[in-house]
Amino acid sequence: MTAQPQTAQSSVQPRRTGIKRKQVKKAIRQLLVHLMLIPLALVFMLPFLWMLSTSLKPDTQFYSYPPVWIPNPLQWSNYPDAVTYISFFLYLRNTLTIAVLATIGSLISCSLVAYSLARIPWPGRNFLFIFTVATLMLPFQVTLIPLFVVYSRLGWVNSFLPLIVPHWFGSALYIFLLRQFFMTIPMELSEAARIDGAGELRIYWQVILPLAKAALATVAIFEFIARWRDYLGPLIYLSNQKLYTLSLGIYEYRSQYGAEWGLLMAASVLITLPIILLFFFLQKTFVQGIALTGIKG
Repeated sequence: MTAQPQTAQSSVQPRRTGIKRKQVKKAIRQLLVHLMLIPLALVFMLPFLWMLSTSLKPDTQFYSYPPVWIPNPLQWSNYPDAVTYISFFLYLRNTLTIAVLATIGSLISCSLVAYSLARIPWPGRNFLFIFTVATLMLPFQVTLIPLFVVYSRLGWVNSFLPLIVPHWFGSALYIFLLRQFFMTIPMELSEAARIDGAGELRIYWQVILPLAKAALATVAIFEFIARWRDYLGPLIYLSNQKLYTLSLGIYEYRSQYGAEWGLLMAASVLITLPIILLFFFLQKTFVQGIALTGIKG
C-alpha cells in the first residue's frame, strides 16, 4: 500500500526538475538577448543623448575637446529662449493642423479602400490591389514636379491644401497594411450581418472597424509621425513664413540668426520629445498592429 505513493512522488519529482530546467534555460536565453539588445539600444540613443547634452551647454562648451557629455553648468535657459527665438507656437499649430487632418484623411480613405479590396468580391480587385502596391516602387522625386504643376494651376501653392488633401485619397502602404488585417477577420461575421439586413457601410463601420483598432492605430501613428517630421513637402509648397511648420522653423536658426547651436538643439529636443512619448505610450498597440497586418496575404 505504501509503494504506490512513493512511486507517484518519485515520478512527479523528475517532472518538476524538468520544468525548472526549462525555466532556467528560458531565463538565460532572455538574459543573453537583453545583453545584446541593451548596448545596441544605447548606440541608437547616442544621437539623441548628444542632442540633449548640446541643448544644455553654454556657448563655451560646444567645440571643446574632448567632447563634454555632461554640461557644467546646465544652461536651462536655452529652452525658453528656443521657444521665444522664433514663432515656435505658431509653427506648432501649423504642424498639428497638417498632421491631424492628414491622419484623419488617411484613416478614412485607406480603411474604405482596404475594406473593398478585402471584404467585397468584385471583378478586378486583385489587379487593382497589385497595381496599387506597385506604386510603392515609384520614387517621390518622379512625381514631384508634375504634382507641383497641378497644385500650382489649382492655386493650392502656399497653402496647407497640397499637404493635406492628397492624404484623403489613400496611401498604398496603409491600404496594404489594412487590407492584410481585414482579411484575417472571419467572413462569417460579414455574412451574418448581411443576413440581418446590414449594408456594406454598416458592416464596415459597426463590425470591421471595432475589430481593427490595433491596425488603425498603427496607421495613425505612422501617418502622424510622417507629417510631423515632414520637411520636403512644406519646403516646396509653403513660402509664407506664417504657414511654416516646425521643420521649416528649425531651419530659421541657421538661415536668419546664424548657428545658435544651443537653441537649435533645444528646439530639436522639444520637437522630438512628443514622438518619443507617443511611441512609448502606444508601443504595445503599435507592435500588435504591425504583427497582425502581415498574417494573411
